[in-house]
Amino acid sequence: RSEFEAELKSAGEKLIVVDFSAAWCGPCKMIKPFFHSLCEKYGDVVFIEIDVDDAQDVATHCDVKCMPTFQFYKNGKKVGSAILELEIVIMM
Repeated sequence: RSEFEAELKSAGEKLIVVDFSAAWCGPCKMIKPFFHSLCEKYGDVVFIEIDVDDAQDVATHCDVKCMPTFQFYKNGKKVGSAILELEIVIMM
C-alpha cells in the first residue's frame, strides 16, 4: 500500500487513473485494450494497473469489490470512478 500512496504523491497535480483488475478476470481482459488506448491518447495522465491478487491491501483500502474497477485520483484524493466519465474528468 505504501507504493500506491507514494505513486499518488509523486504524481503531484496530475490525474491518476487506476485500473484494478485480475489476470483471471474475463471482463478485465476485454477492457484492457481500451485502457491502453487511453494511455496513448492522454500522455499527461498517469495510468496505473493494479492486480488485486498481488495487492490485496491496496484493493481493500480502496474498497474494490469487483473487477474491473477504475478509480481516479488528483492531488492524492479520489475524484471519480465512472470509466464512462473519464474523459470528462481528464478535461477538468
